[in-house]
Amino acid sequence: MKGWTLLLWLLLLSGCGEVAQPGPLSGASGDLILDSRHGGDGSAWGLPRCSACHPLSQIHRHADSIRDIADAKGYGSCTGCHGRNGSQESEPRRCLICHNGDDLPDAPRQSGRHAHDFDADADLAAGDEQCLACHVAADMNGYFDLDRDLTRYPDRYGQYSDYTSVAAFCLRCHNRDHQQPGFEIGAASFDDPLIAIEDDFHYVDQHGEVDGRGSRSYAGLRPGYRYQSVVDCSDCHTMHGTDNAKLIIDNSLKGVSLLQPSLRQSGYTVHVEGGNHAQLCVLCHAMEVVVEEGAEEAGNGLSGVHRVTGDCRPCHRHGEAVQAGL
Repeated sequence: MKGWTLLLWLLLLSGCGEVAQPGPLSGASGDLILDSRHGGDGSAWGLPRCSACHPLSQIHRHADSIRDIADAKGYGSCTGCHGRNGSQESEPRRCLICHNGDDLPDAPRQSGRHAHDFDADADLAAGDEQCLACHVAADMNGYFDLDRDLTRYPDRYGQYSDYTSVAAFCLRCHNRDHQQPGFEIGAASFDDPLIAIEDDFHYVDQHGEVDGRGSRSYAGLRPGYRYQSVVDCSDCHTMHGTDNAKLIIDNSLKGVSLLQPSLRQSGYTVHVEGGNHAQLCVLCHAMEVVVEEGAEEAGNGLSGVHRVTGDCRPCHRHGEAVQAGL
């Protein structure tokens, strides 16, 4: 029996090509997902077990940043970065085996009962399946690159054009007439932000490409933002988890990407309830001329917006330019 085991092992190794060579995988180019060239000449493509060719003691032994976690997680982590190697027998791709609160708590920050589960009737924590809708071939090199770390979806013209911002990625699905197959969005009305946001972002919304001038009495932004900044959707909405409905961030660490680091990293809390978005708005907005209770603390340690206990929506509606600067 031992002889047959040794023979099988040798046969498997002979079909794996030169194991020490990365082949089509490249940390420089970001091509981490295995394809039909795996093994150098394709001889390893379709094999379901990584262990057949890759001894755990040798996996990523020259990559200090991931060696420990690969060693701890074992072969269960392979498909998360490298895909299923063309085999349906392989484990499904697993992202959360590493991207979780214990192992990689900041990449990304995940907490709260609401996440982007692609179902308007559900509020579930994001799982591996949801991760792969937006991050099919991320290179996981620690640097976020729009066109590498976000799945390529066609634009309104059917072209796979580059993303110019995170918002440009979001708008590939959140629109009225060119939604992605498999991710269709039902909406309650023509003006529902879930589908109207593309028009709002490009033509109306003061957080989009057309922005307020900040010339009114409520003018004033915290360091990092200016009135011509294009504000990404992810500055106010977090995809990975929050305790606020509508995926509104519940902590400054989960959004407000342009905010001065010392402010953002203070971890200001955000609680939204009954239309009161004061704790969200005050992260970036701070009156230059304080009026209408503008010096009143919003409940998270910051002040600078007015009427901090009321409903913001009668005057401040997402996508509606009610007056200049709003």
